[in-house]
Amino acid sequence: MTTPWGELALTRFPEDPRDRLRAWDAADEYLLRHLADEQVALSGTVVVVGDRWGALVTALAAHRPVQITDSFLSQEATRANLERAGVEPGTVRLLTTQDPTPGRVDVLLVRVPKSLALLEDQLLRLAPAVHEGTVVVGTGMVKEIHTSTLRLFERILGPTRTSLAEKKARLIFCTPQPSLARPANPWPYGYTLPDGVGAASGRPVVNHAGVFCGDRLDIGTRFFLQHLPDSRGSQRIVDLGCGNGIVGTAVALANPEAEVLFVDESFQAVASAEGTYKANGVPGHAEFRVGDGLTGVPEDSVDLVLNNPPFHSHQATTDATAWRMFADARRTLRPGGELWVIGNRHLGYHVKLRKLFGNSQLVASDPKFVVLKAVKRASD
Repeated sequence: MTTPWGELALTRFPEDPRDRLRAWDAADEYLLRHLADEQVALSGTVVVVGDRWGALVTALAAHRPVQITDSFLSQEATRANLERAGVEPGTVRLLTTQDPTPGRVDVLLVRVPKSLALLEDQLLRLAPAVHEGTVVVGTGMVKEIHTSTLRLFERILGPTRTSLAEKKARLIFCTPQPSLARPANPWPYGYTLPDGVGAASGRPVVNHAGVFCGDRLDIGTRFFLQHLPDSRGSQRIVDLGCGNGIVGTAVALANPEAEVLFVDESFQAVASAEGTYKANGVPGHAEFRVGDGLTGVPEDSVDLVLNNPPFHSHQATTDATAWRMFADARRTLRPGGELWVIGNRHLGYHVKLRKLFGNSQLVASDPKFVVLKAVKRASD
């Protein structure tokens, strides 16, 4: 990436030479160009929210910024990109969306997230640290910035305007008004599951901001809950890409002897899963882990993996995450262990499962979704 301060070699995480997706886009370039052209004083505490792969904080490392991200993968990419750029460890402070925010913010740079709820939560958490002299600049692609986005900045921080578009990217300028009467933060949000979804019927769910379907049960998960496997005995089960954890919690409710591992790359998701599990008072044992799939889980150590894989990486549509999740499941499952997957019909997950496992069985289907099962054979 070419920046006003020189060239940077940036990659996503995990690094894959076959991946054609870049670790930055025109929105990152536009923001950096604006900061240099307008000679914005990057002094005091500089906070960068939602930096997707570390492009912004790597370019601004000389100003010792604080990065706040919900993504484990983004945080790992940032570490790698900082190291590649020769930035001394500790120069950039890496925080997650679950960490306490800085007590004072002098420059706030916001990469607009896909989730409006996540933006709301982060702005509300940061607002008390913003003062009249704080420079606030947001950035995003034109398709990511809506009227609702601008209203959110205006409602929480102060008067807001946008720039002209350049290369389909736009900037957001906000003038902070610390005396502004702000609403209470509604996150995390709780709701109750409907009847007819198996062991989880009528059970509470906890959702932190930014987690998929934060205020209701989505139709895909509802279908999966209606067709979960019958787990019995002291099995080790993984809810892979757990989101709010309701799938793993449903299995634990049906089989209290099970040991359930909840895994997601989103810090918000894992916090939600832990909240959901504890709200249901499940008597069994559970572990909650933020990470890159099943990295670190021993081979042949799992009896059942439940998975609803994402098919987006920010705005890009990709099956790379699903493929890696399926490969992780195959590695960690014991012989005879099973991977159960829910997905949209058009995604063709059965083809991938047959390539990896040598088998794929249709468990249930409706006009939109399929539930598939793959078994790890003893010879694998």
